[in-house]
Amino acid sequence: MHTLLRIALVIAGTYAFVCAAAFLLRDRMVFPVRGGSSGHPRDFGMGDGEKVMIPTADGLRIAAWYLPARGTEPGARSGAVLWFHGNAESLEGLGPIIRELRPDSAALLVIDYRGYGESTGSTTPAGTLKDAEAAWDWVSARPEIDPARIVIYGRSIGSGPATWLAAHRPAAGLVLESAFTSLRAMARVHYPYLPSVIAGGAFNNLALMSQVRCPLLLIHADRDEVAPISMAHQLADAHTGLHALWTIQGAGHNETFEAGGEEYRRRFHNFIASTTRAGGEAGRP
Repeated sequence: MHTLLRIALVIAGTYAFVCAAAFLLRDRMVFPVRGGSSGHPRDFGMGDGEKVMIPTADGLRIAAWYLPARGTEPGARSGAVLWFHGNAESLEGLGPIIRELRPDSAALLVIDYRGYGESTGSTTPAGTLKDAEAAWDWVSARPEIDPARIVIYGRSIGSGPATWLAAHRPAAGLVLESAFTSLRAMARVHYPYLPSVIAGGAFNNLALMSQVRCPLLLIHADRDEVAPISMAHQLADAHTGLHALWTIQGAGHNETFEAGGEEYRRRFHNFIASTTRAGGEAGRP
């Protein structure tokens, strides 16, 4: 009996240690990238773009690329797209994709979260929401931007700040790619042996979806091994407005852009064009 008790205590102690370690390291697990370079858009053939440092409400500075709208009349205001990338991505690493997906008739602002690239501070879910607010405030205050025509894009972990922002700001549209329902749900999928409460309550996209009033485009791979396709269906069902779910066949979590090919580009650009169009209601996603 004493031996069994000791074994049970060792197992319980080990499990408690693993749970405690997971709790303490959860921000690092969610946001693995730290530091590095944020690059510059001119290094990727976007000579009219600029790198800017945007101040946040809590005293940090986040690096961002700002690309003005092309093809607009002098003095006319345009819409804009706010881009929130995945947790293993960065401004510099996304350069070629940003160049290809840059809209013609809308400006584009892409940020590196605090702690990423040249942005200051340490990355946390709550901190990225402050980054999202700062990005919205910065771009909506620019004289060439119409604040009523701002679309938000979030990929993977970026769906967290993107959905939160769309629920708290008057967004013209929301694009979620490879999105998840909540961090707790993700913990249940990938760490079923740990209590999901360890993940905390941040990034509850499913709960926020009922507050998102703008048109929604969901892009998801049918073989997504990180955020299962069932999560995309749950998000679509929770959104009460105009929405569309496009499933990319035969692709995994990080293969949507390449597997989607020209159809991806067409759907993305059409959604941005319809939701940032001056005057009138946005079309169906």
